[in-house]
Amino acid sequence: QVQLVESGGGLVQAGGSLRLSCAASGATFNFNNMAWYRQAPEHERELVATIASDGSTNYADTVKGRFTISRDNAKNAVYLQMNSLKPEDTAVYYCNADRTRTLGRYTFRDDFWGQGTQVTVSS
Repeated sequence: QVQLVESGGGLVQAGGSLRLSCAASGATFNFNNMAWYRQAPEHERELVATIASDGSTNYADTVKGRFTISRDNAKNAVYLQMNSLKPEDTAVYYCNADRTRTLGRYTFRDDFWGQGTQVTVSS
């Protein structure tokens, strides 16, 4: 069974940095896209950053220039370096990964989620 486990969250002052890590266990395949999402209290979950298997990345406008997503395919891991943190970055951060499977003429997409790690930025 595939599990994603996040680590690296915590409490930091505004302007500080944190590095989130997400490691997959039980996966005998490489993921397609990997991503970080976040959800603040009373807000919907939002996409923070994505990284494809070829290394191409995309970021939410709110984090561009401050956050950097990277991955290590050999370890099936994804990271999020967060710099210049702001109080509005406070949220639970979730790791996400997907893969596609082809069975005959059918293609399936499997989504995997971590349990989340809390990031709190104080002003």
